[in-house]
Parts: sequence; C-alpha cells; structure tokens
Amino acid sequence: MTMLPSTRIETRFRELRERQAKGLVVYLTAGDPSLEATGELLSALERAGVDVIELGVPFSDPLADGPVIQRASERALRAGTTLRRILEWFPRWRESVQAPIILFSYYNPILQ
Repeated sequence: MTMLPSTRIETRFRELRERQAKGLVVYLTAGDPSLEATGELLSALERAGVDVIELGVPFSDPLADGPVIQRASERALRAGTTLRRILEWFPRWRESVQAPIILFSYYNPILQ
C-alpha cells in the first residue's frame, strides 16, 4: 500500500497527539484591514504559537457569523478583497508561514 504524504494539518495534529497537547486554531478574515497586513498577521500568529489558522474569505452576507466576523468581512470587502486576490497573495504568505492554513469560505463566493 502506498502512503500519501501527510498534509500540514495531519502532521500538526499527529504532533499534538504525540505530545498529548491541546491545539490552538485561530480564525482570521483575509484582507482585514488589507491583504498586505494579512501576511503580517499570519506571520505574527505563527510566531505566537498558533497550531492551525483558518483564513476566512470575506462574504457580503455572512448571516451565520457573529458581529465581529461580519464587520471584518465588511472592512475586507471595502478594501477590495476577493477570493481571486486572496489566491494571488497566498503563495507569498506561504513562503513565510509554515503553520497549516485552512481557507474558510461560504459556497457562494466560490461559486461566483
């Protein structure tokens, strides 16, 4: 049986299990306050010891989110953040951030 390489997420959770440690997963809205600042925030989160980062794609109608995430999405959208722009910036962020990053979105932005 051929073993596929582990993803960063699988590796992180295996390391946590081996240490019998808890993991810290943090959510950040991409583009709030800007895409450039998002890269700086991702690096700061990793330096602070975050285990996994959920990077949210801002959405114009995030009814299921609380007011903090709704406001962050509004600011990011006003700053011109789109899924396409996030994906364009992502390789730059990945150069400096090794922590697992999960792109978090609603279906509608991906469908569009």
